[in-house]
Amino acid sequence: MSQLVKFLVFILLWISAKLAAQETWTLDACVSYALEHNLQLKDYSFNTASDRETYRQSIRSLLPTVTGNANYVVNYGRSTDPFTNDIVTTDFFSNNYSLETSVDIFRGFQKLNSIKATKFLYKATQEETLQQRYLLAFRVMQAFYDIKFFKGLVAISKEQMEVSQANYDLVAKQIELGLKAGADLYEAESLLLTDKLNLTQSENQLAAAELQLIQEMNLEGADSIEIQNDFLWDAEKESPSPMVSDTIYKQATEFMPILKAQELRVRAAKKQLAVQRGGLLPSLSLFAGKATGYFETTRDSLGVTVPFRDQFRDNTSQYIGVSLNVPISNGWSTRSRIKQQKIERMRAENNLMVQKQVVYQTIQQLVQEYESLEVQLEQSTQKVQAQELAFTIAQKRYEKGLINALELFTAKNLFASAQNENLQVELQSEINKSTLDFYRGLPVFDIE
Repeated sequence: MSQLVKFLVFILLWISAKLAAQETWTLDACVSYALEHNLQLKDYSFNTASDRETYRQSIRSLLPTVTGNANYVVNYGRSTDPFTNDIVTTDFFSNNYSLETSVDIFRGFQKLNSIKATKFLYKATQEETLQQRYLLAFRVMQAFYDIKFFKGLVAISKEQMEVSQANYDLVAKQIELGLKAGADLYEAESLLLTDKLNLTQSENQLAAAELQLIQEMNLEGADSIEIQNDFLWDAEKESPSPMVSDTIYKQATEFMPILKAQELRVRAAKKQLAVQRGGLLPSLSLFAGKATGYFETTRDSLGVTVPFRDQFRDNTSQYIGVSLNVPISNGWSTRSRIKQQKIERMRAENNLMVQKQVVYQTIQQLVQEYESLEVQLEQSTQKVQAQELAFTIAQKRYEKGLINALELFTAKNLFASAQNENLQVELQSEINKSTLDFYRGLPVFDIE
């Protein structure tokens, strides 16, 4: 019976996976699924949770500490009585109990600075986790548009193959009517087989692109995925505002998680430096406690050991006091740690400058690419129109026997190449604009 249940569960999972594969996925749906199921993101969330607990621990360090102690001591053996110089044999036991609490009054502001440092580090890991979510979203978007490109390539290859098939059928009919020689059929067949090979290669590239998206999404049990085929790029919806690197960079610095994370790490490094400097200052703490004990040797006037309950009550003592600790010398280790922390602060500041530089250079490249792609898109569109017209004329001339199959094949390939180039430029334009919109702070992905 258990085997049957396992088999039914397997069938249900298999059907679910097939249904998932057959579902039409939008870009937002792909991103949402990937964000929920990506294992690397879960690891970042674990780091965030760990830093959150570190932050909470630093806050709890302000609370008083309470320590309870209990011991059981057996004293036995021979010893010399210091008063009589007699040799005595000791054999008794005792119990001691104590409860003590202490609280730091002043510790060079180390605890307060440590709380602030751990808080900044916790917020930094939150921003870094968000950054990883954005990076995953961009990888999914790239894989998504790769599928769009190769689907377009497959469609173009099919069109080319259909043309070659029609030409092959035409030549075969003309040979049947005695209008062409049999050798012409071999040329047409060769061109048809070439287009069939191109189609197969395009389909293989499409399958590889689908696998890449499936892996980025961690879509288990699926070997293919159907995406929404609507093309998103539209020149009319382009923002009329010019793309200026400095303006976009200013917008990016206001929200970019990676920049905010590094800024927080700089602030944390400064507070950690203050913690180390606090080690040079005196510390003051308040403590209080209560203690009692039981001794087997405590006896009454009749020589009977006083009962535990009575000793526990009568031997009770309380104490309260303050403790002042003044650091004088510890081998200059504190000053050495201060110097090390200064270096860590400078490293954090330098990393922030490096990260800002990387972001600015990336935006510069994107803006330059945006301007270039605008020109390329216009030119590639015109090129497609021109090559389509040239191919149409070549096709008609071939049907009339004015050109050979090789000349037709050349015109057809130039048309296909222009279509491929135009499709690639369109998709690059869409990705480029989406990326620039991200740096401008626009809602490209639903990440939160």
